[in-house]
Amino acid sequence: MDLSIIAARISQKIQTRGKNVEQHEIEAKLRLLVDEFGVPPAEAERTVISELGREYQVQGLAGAVESDRHPIAELVPEEWVTVEGKVVSLSTPNSPSIAQTGIIADASGAIRFVVWAKAGAPHLEAGRWYRIESAVVDEFRKAPSLKVHSGTTITPLGTDEALLPTVTPVAGLKPGVSSVRVKMVQEWEARSDRILQTGLVGDETGTIKFTIWKEEGRDPLVPGTVYDIYYATVDEFNGRLSLVLNSGTILPDEEAVLEVGTGGQVYSGAVVHVGQGSGLVKRCPVEGCNRVLSRQNYCPIHEFQPQFRYDLRIKAVLDDGVSTKNILMQRETTESVCGIPLDEAVGIAENSPLGMDEVFLRVQSAVMGRYLDCQGREMDTTVLVTSAERRRFDPVALAALIDRAGGEA
Repeated sequence: MDLSIIAARISQKIQTRGKNVEQHEIEAKLRLLVDEFGVPPAEAERTVISELGREYQVQGLAGAVESDRHPIAELVPEEWVTVEGKVVSLSTPNSPSIAQTGIIADASGAIRFVVWAKAGAPHLEAGRWYRIESAVVDEFRKAPSLKVHSGTTITPLGTDEALLPTVTPVAGLKPGVSSVRVKMVQEWEARSDRILQTGLVGDETGTIKFTIWKEEGRDPLVPGTVYDIYYATVDEFNGRLSLVLNSGTILPDEEAVLEVGTGGQVYSGAVVHVGQGSGLVKRCPVEGCNRVLSRQNYCPIHEFQPQFRYDLRIKAVLDDGVSTKNILMQRETTESVCGIPLDEAVGIAENSPLGMDEVFLRVQSAVMGRYLDCQGREMDTTVLVTSAERRRFDPVALAALIDRAGGEA
């Protein structure tokens, strides 16, 4: 399309409102957007009209593109868009090329945004509404992401409209930004010093891994507590979803009761290995840590911890005859499968010459070589078992195996 024709059309619109702008100036703005930034001509025309309307204070001209506003929930990659939304959270950029990053939302949904340092954009404030024109949508970690560049126009809005986020069930989550109502189910040992807390949260439809990175003002979740979490980031890695809660607003509902569905699938097989670190373990008592201590009661983060707390778990390998799975059972499942309550395990360790090794040997004897049906979710190469039962003797299945082997029942 000839940009001079578009420039002439814009010039006429401005002249009809009693203002004069040189056509070559208008065309220069258009060429910057189209040639330098790849903005489609139609979107470039809307952007220039809006910019000139504000610059020359022409009533009604800036509103010429109002009908082209895009609902955030309908944004898709490779689009140039205009949105109006509220900045619901800001995050610390992880690169000097990024000026700001965070979450912007409207009544339809929310999306991550990035303001490039070269954009020269005004500083966005959390809790304020903005109109963002001629931004580009791309894909980051399989989710739409809004990018603000030097061709983008940002206008603060005077509105203070309240937003009511739509809560999504855990089973319905997909990469992007979502709000959930969940219960803190399990806390795991963090594998990085940068992690404040990681574990499982869930609702009636299932469970999902969560992570809270160390950040000023962030507190760990309390096991067993129900939370309303607004605008959390949903990431996907190796086909598995996880929640990053640093972008979200976390509100505890301490009086609420929520039944968490196990979700996941059933993994069956024989336990062929019970790993060290199974049985009775000591955990760091520092709030938000929960790491397993060494035999000398040493935490890699908080050093010597004489006031530790005991816990039970099983780290094992399950073999179904075709493949193997690493499995991890927490206290409740370990007690059920082994028949050894935590209090009894502590008593055994305190009264046996072998100490905690005696508990390990008893746990190993209870599950080693046993066939188990384990229900849970596979995350980070390990199946997190939420319930487990011993496989019972099936005479029909045994007879079928003998027939296949050519023997006599």
